[in-house]
Amino acid sequence: MALILNAQAGASPDVSRLVARAGIAPVLLSKSVFAELADTETPQGIAAEIEIPDPAVESGDVAQCVFLDGVRDPGNLGSILRSAFAFGVQEMFLGGGCADPWSPKVLRAAMGAHFALRITETPDLAGRFTAFAGERICTVPQGGTPVQDLDLSSRHAWAFGGEARGVSTELATAATQLARIPMVQTAESLNVAIAAAICLYEAARQRRPAEPRRQ
Repeated sequence: MALILNAQAGASPDVSRLVARAGIAPVLLSKSVFAELADTETPQGIAAEIEIPDPAVESGDVAQCVFLDGVRDPGNLGSILRSAFAFGVQEMFLGGGCADPWSPKVLRAAMGAHFALRITETPDLAGRFTAFAGERICTVPQGGTPVQDLDLSSRHAWAFGGEARGVSTELATAATQLARIPMVQTAESLNVAIAAAICLYEAARQRRPAEPRRQ
């Protein structure tokens, strides 16, 4: 791992705290050289080179994981990763047709979620989904059980599909539950990242210990 720093950014207290937390001596670059290296118009002045981890192997003891099928938009994929981390998901499986999870746009949209998730790209998404030992929930735009009526307290996996065609027939067939998000009748669908966030929040809400009632 290498930490790369715009020399002028070193004066920022926030950047200084990040450098101290990393425990790595940074490589200092001039503002102009750093700007050439960065791929954003207004870089924050700090960057890192990190080795992409080897593909994860499902541990078998995760409470919740997510399968993504054909989520092509990098912003959507990054947002789903960010929501997954926020709501306690530990494992992600990406099938064919998904954006590259390590591309710059996905990394920026995920806001650090990559460091907390096990991300596996697989050519056999349906096979992995079928083999998951727990409830397998496929989201659908119509029909299915309203997501708030599902019992999400036990081990389960979600399958979300790209907005153009949804999940594949193979994934839908392998599901043990079909879920929908109730909407007004005139609304056709939700953005996949928003739909995933709603479902993952509901699961996190159900698993949260009940707070004691105030007297």
